[in-house]
Amino acid sequence: MKKVAIVQSNYIPWKGYFDLVNSVDEFILYDDVQFTRRDWRNRNLIKTPRGLEWMTIPVSVKGRYLQKICETRISEADWGERHWATLVQNYSKAPFFELYRPIFEPLYRRREALLSAVNLGFITAICGILGVATRISWSMDYRPLKEGTTERLVDLCGRAEGTHYLSGPTARDYIDPALFDAAGIVLSYFDYAGYPEYPQSFGKFEHGVTILDLLFNAGPQAPRYMKSFG
Repeated sequence: MKKVAIVQSNYIPWKGYFDLVNSVDEFILYDDVQFTRRDWRNRNLIKTPRGLEWMTIPVSVKGRYLQKICETRISEADWGERHWATLVQNYSKAPFFELYRPIFEPLYRRREALLSAVNLGFITAICGILGVATRISWSMDYRPLKEGTTERLVDLCGRAEGTHYLSGPTARDYIDPALFDAAGIVLSYFDYAGYPEYPQSFGKFEHGVTILDLLFNAGPQAPRYMKSFG
């Protein structure tokens, strides 16, 4: 059995994203689909004394409404310095911030033209910290794919020689299970409910923030507050 997940690349994703990565044999970054504005592709949430705040990578979108994620270009070269300064301001007193500074600061200092490259850099680094050994690939590696939402997923899973497709729970709204059945691929959904709380600063606990919040606050104990590392 080979288990596969297929998800768009996100910027410094939340902990559930990495539980999904850790639960499969191959995690395919689905970046040859349309870039969606005001979504997780180029932004994520952090906790601050003022509440939740977005950190957003500025990208070029004017006149490019149909561009794919893999085609989306960063529009301001100094975004990384600004984001790093924001993290220092809000997390420098967190117990494990200095432990991970040597990993994340260079990523924020690095200049990349494409959003997908930035996202991959952070995803790979975080997988390294967590000890996740899952193979990460691109949907672009498996072109051309069939048309249709579920058809593309089934085709992609099949090309990766997957026998089991593990999906995020929100995909129930649009996935056609019969197409997976017809292809002989087992379909299941990851359950994001029931995460334990961890020590967190600035008011009431929030689960839906970047995993950097968990890493900076829990350090090497972070996997204890996740679901796939038991």
